[in-house]
Amino acid sequence: MRFDLVTLFPAIFDGYLTQSLLEKAIKKGLVEIHRHDMRDWAADTPHRKVDDRPFGGGPGMLLQVDVTVPCVEDVERMAQTPSRKILLTPQGKRFDQPMAEDLAISDRVMLLCGRYEGFDQRVIDILEPEEVSIGDFVLNGGEVAAMTIIDGVVRLLPGVLGDEQSNWDDSFSRGNRLLEFPQYTRPREFRGHGVPEVLLSGNHEAIATWRSEQSLEKTERRRADLLDRPQ
Repeated sequence: MRFDLVTLFPAIFDGYLTQSLLEKAIKKGLVEIHRHDMRDWAADTPHRKVDDRPFGGGPGMLLQVDVTVPCVEDVERMAQTPSRKILLTPQGKRFDQPMAEDLAISDRVMLLCGRYEGFDQRVIDILEPEEVSIGDFVLNGGEVAAMTIIDGVVRLLPGVLGDEQSNWDDSFSRGNRLLEFPQYTRPREFRGHGVPEVLLSGNHEAIATWRSEQSLEKTERRRADLLDRPQ
């Protein structure tokens, strides 16, 4: 799977791309991540200017359409596979596990990372990207949101996790749209807190029942809204 990151700050991803499961997935050839600096498409070459004041007044600066659109069009031509274009914005559709699963079957995703007050509206009108948000809050830019989406998607790709069952039982996931059940490991007791006896019983049917009950109870207590969603 290929990700193209369109950003003003490609170096933000330096550490992120060289750690943990993502680094291993890249080395295995399961994932390609390409960074593209929008400033390389700036017409004002000496200053590499990519933003300007909004017409009609107001605070902040907007990313210019005459920089962003040519940049995205050129990046699109860098590979034969068409990309799903995702523009990261607080105004977009909320990113969730079903969306991650949907993106994971794509061959190529392009993530447009906004900055300042966002993009000129004509970027959206011309490119028609999917507008996506990771939550009802505002970040300094789309780079952290892009990392969130990459993290959520990459772990769903075959061969990335050591145990493919891991992403099936996770909270919100395909095998469990509710919150995940509690889990325990050694030691069996710590400061008076023990492991539920059912998990030590070896009775797999009883363990499965207990986990299902715990998942439902936790969801009812913490996220009752999930019970109304299609499973």
